[in-house]
Amino acid sequence: MLAAVLEDFDRLVLKEVPTPTPAEGEVVVRIRSCGFCATDYKAIKGIRRNVTFPFIAGHEAAGIVSAVGSGVRHFRCGDEVICQPSGFCGFCRHCREGNHHYCEQAFTTGGDGPKDVWPGAFAQYMRTRETCLHHKPKGLSFDAAALTEPLSGAWKGLIQYSQMQLGDDVVIIGVGGIGMLCLMLARAAGAGRLIAVDPSAHARAEAMKLGASHAVDPAAGQVKKHIYEIIPDGPDVIVEAAGPIETVRLMVDLRRRGTRWNVFGITTHETFELDGGLTHFLEGRMDASFGTTPLAMSKAVRLMERGTVDPQRIISHRFPLADIHKAVEVMAKPDRNKVMIHP
Repeated sequence: MLAAVLEDFDRLVLKEVPTPTPAEGEVVVRIRSCGFCATDYKAIKGIRRNVTFPFIAGHEAAGIVSAVGSGVRHFRCGDEVICQPSGFCGFCRHCREGNHHYCEQAFTTGGDGPKDVWPGAFAQYMRTRETCLHHKPKGLSFDAAALTEPLSGAWKGLIQYSQMQLGDDVVIIGVGGIGMLCLMLARAAGAGRLIAVDPSAHARAEAMKLGASHAVDPAAGQVKKHIYEIIPDGPDVIVEAAGPIETVRLMVDLRRRGTRWNVFGITTHETFELDGGLTHFLEGRMDASFGTTPLAMSKAVRLMERGTVDPQRIISHRFPLADIHKAVEVMAKPDRNKVMIHP
């Protein structure tokens, strides 16, 4: 099969590799669509270093079951499926408590986090466990289905963890793919004033189309002043969905008493400071969100199936796997949103 194999940082090679075969309890999926996540780009360019070579990235996937191993009960060849990248045992304390993404025997297909990394979906076929599959609703496109994982992360971070409520004033810092999904979800959940913060004019314009009430350019300076002119009482919820440490520091600066703030976008090991006394008296709440769970995936599927959120609206580029190097170039540009790969 054809796969995009990362052989070293900044050395992505299109090559033929063996097509995987399923072991007991496993399936092989013919990938139809895979989202290009910023964490994939960071691995390719060496921005994140926790990569073991050779590595096949791509963890936002949907496709068709092409082979099943012994003991597989719930899926058959030909089934259209959504792939959850984070695998779990189902038996450890974390799994029993519903925190499958904390699993002590976790693995990931083409992603980040666990030490056990399986080849991902920047390839024509991908092997995974039956427990990581969800049936794709018939009316859902493969592109939309592939975005289940990032949408599920947005739901987990914004709704389950930060507990956004109807009428909350929400600030989303960084409206790339995941930030835009958070924004669309916040609008669907009844946000009051919904402010998108991003240095890209393209991203700000798209955010306004997708439901933001206001958009702020941090490059213009005085970000806090501009935001507090819009919401004088300060934000109820802030989501950092950008990645750079400066955006986390901005989030810290925007807090008022009772603000719920979610460290979502940053995945690199950098530091920021908190004033202990101020943090104490503000009595806000910090959350963070990484990965996904079967619950979050199921919620995301339901949101799409009911037409509550359409993640296809954030797609700006589509490339066949053979043109993945063009996709990497586009990922570096400010005038793009979600990039999709079609193996």
